[in-house]
This record gives sequence, C-alpha cells and structure tokens, in this order.
Amino acid sequence: MLAVFQNAWKVPEIRKKLYFILMMLAVYRLGCHIGLPGIDAQALVAAGQGDINLMMLLMGGNQGTIFAMGIQPYITASIIMQLLTVAIPYLERLKKEGEEGRKKINQITRIAAVALALVQGSATVFSMSVSGFYRHGYNNMFIYAISVVSIVTGTMFIMWISELITEKGIGNGSSFIITANILSGLPQGLLYLWSVATGGNALDTILVIVVVILFAFIVAFTVLIQEGERRLPVQYSKKMVGKQLYGGQTSYIPVKVNIAGVMSIIFANALLGIPQLLNGFFPGTTWIANWMSFFHTTSPTGAVLYVFLIFCFTFFYTSFAVNPVEMAENMKKNGGAIPGVRSGKPTSDYIQRTVTRLSWIGACFYSTIAMIPVIIEWVTGIRVGFGGTTMLIVVGVSLELVKQMESQLLTRHYKGFLS
Repeated sequence: MLAVFQNAWKVPEIRKKLYFILMMLAVYRLGCHIGLPGIDAQALVAAGQGDINLMMLLMGGNQGTIFAMGIQPYITASIIMQLLTVAIPYLERLKKEGEEGRKKINQITRIAAVALALVQGSATVFSMSVSGFYRHGYNNMFIYAISVVSIVTGTMFIMWISELITEKGIGNGSSFIITANILSGLPQGLLYLWSVATGGNALDTILVIVVVILFAFIVAFTVLIQEGERRLPVQYSKKMVGKQLYGGQTSYIPVKVNIAGVMSIIFANALLGIPQLLNGFFPGTTWIANWMSFFHTTSPTGAVLYVFLIFCFTFFYTSFAVNPVEMAENMKKNGGAIPGVRSGKPTSDYIQRTVTRLSWIGACFYSTIAMIPVIIEWVTGIRVGFGGTTMLIVVGVSLELVKQMESQLLTRHYKGFLS
C-alpha cells in the first residue's frame, strides 16, 4: 500500500487529485466547527453529546453546527432510491437508460436528500430548543427557522463537496466524508485509552493493551473478508466464425463474501435509531425513553435485535444486488456454462445457493464486527468509540482508494508504453 502511495505521489496528475481531496476535506472539517446562531456550545458539551453511535458518525457527530446532519440525509436518500429502483418500474427504466437515466436518478436523490434534511433538521432544532441549548434571548421562532435553514444549507453544501471529490478526485466523495468524520474522533478515542492505561491501575493498563491488540487483529481480518471472494468457474464453448475458431477459454465469475458491505449495519442502525429520532420531536416522553433503552445495543434485548436485523438486511440487500437468473441467462447467451452444471435454471439455482452460503458468512462477520465494541464494554468496562463497524468503513474506503490509484497508475503506464 505504501508503495502505491509513493508511486502515485510522483505522478503530477494524481498528486493534484490528492491535494484536491485534502483541501475539500479541510473545508468540510472547518465548517463542522461553525455553530448555529444562538447555540450554547458549552451546554451541548455538558449535556453529554459524546454518546456517538454509527448514525451520529455519518452525521458528523457535530451537534449544534451548520454541518450537524453531515452526509447522512444523502446516504439515506441514496439507499431508498436504490431499493425503489427495483420496486418501481419507472425508476428501473431510468436505470437502464444509461448516463441520462443515471443523471435523472441522481437529481431525484438530491431532492429527496434535501427533504430528509429538512425533516431531520427540524427535529434537531426542536430538540435543542426544548432542551434549553439556545442562549437566553435567542429562543424564538426566527432563530429556530434560521437554524433549520442553516442545517439544510450545510447538508446541500456537503453534497456538493462530495460530488466535487467524486468528479475531480479519486473514488467516492461520500465515502471520504464519512471516513473524515470517523477519523476526526480517533484522537479523542486514543486520548481516552491513554488516560485509562496511565490511570495507575495495572489491570486497566493490561486491558487497554489487550483491546489494542484485538483491534489490530480485527483490521487484518477485515482486510481478509473485504478482499475475499468465491470464484465460480465458467467454460465458454468454441464456435466457428467464418474460417476462424473462437472461444473455448475458461474464465470465472467473482462473487464477494461481503456482497452487502456495511449497508446491512447501516440499515440496522437506522431502524434502531427511530426512537432517538422520535425523542427529538417529543423530548422527555417516558415511553420513548423506555423504548430507547430497550433498543440500545448496550442492553441484551437491543444487542439481540441488532444482530437479528443485520442478518435480515444482509439477505435483503443481497437479493437486490445479485440476480442469479439474469447471470445465468447472460452466461447462456455468451455460450458459457459452469462445469458440471446444466445451463438455465440449474445454473441460477447453483449461483443462488453459493450466494446464500456467502451471505451467511458475511452476516456472521458483520454481526461480530458490530458487536465487538459492545462486548468489550460489557467485559472490560472500557468504552471504545472507534468500533468494528467504523473500522470496516475506514478499511473499505482505504482499499478502494488504493485500487483506484493502482488503476490510474496502470492506465498511465500503458499510455506511456503505447506512445
């Protein structure tokens, strides 16, 4: 990986793209410290805003600022549109129209993201107003309206930054925004672990060392799973075109172990975060508070429900991402077949069985990764803010960045060879 960065840094074109990504992320992190009008930042900190989960990280974890929502509304809108593309024929036709259809779907996604930001921003401002986080003299409807407009505008600005990074940088801009949010909390987590390790208790020091070693193994295991794939062999039949004989080669179809990626964990967090969203509209309600404690992952019921939802959404998302029938039909049209499996329905059934088995492995892996911080807190009492799920995201984005740079370096190498 370091060799790839060194080689990429020597190429002026790629170096400019990396500079552009760093500059955009710096602008974004600067905006995360611009507060809303009338907000008492000290009151927010004193109220214990450090309870940050995955959805808070997607939102930036910067409550009381113009970037309070982060990229989360856009991600939610993208997930909804991705699911509706399969369910609604009009969106499915747009998806098949190529570049023009993709532009229309992106435009609808942006509008949906703004609508979600408006709803969620209103709930956030209402919750802060009821909780008394606005300074005296600023708790009026005019300031509240400006705050909502500021949050929605901040979300639109982040969407624009992410699209600029995608267009002029390397990789997906939304992924870089999320990674920046996660890494921004890393120094605080390291300081917390250092304070626990140097607190004078030998047992705490040993526990911190064990936690660090455990997370090193998690990184290695995460890379292994992220790169893991099941290769389905495909044998193409020979055919005569004129006087030439074509085909006869053997290829394979790669099926990744983590087909759903972190989407299953994000879906599960979104459902478990519904009580927290309702608490923003109706703060202080007893039954909502009980509901929040029941669904919180630190409770046994919340942990069991969390794992169950991860399994459900892993299979749910995989069913949309992989179409065994379409894969079997395309294979048959191109004269290919899996050795030992007949073409048509037997091939699609074979692919479906393979995907199902991989989904079980992926779901077990995601559940383990998601529950590791909770288990560590149960056993050791040490609260780890940089959990397995966030590590999964960071490792995935890093691997994708390396692949993108390798691809651009390879393209430049071939251009130089041909010229």
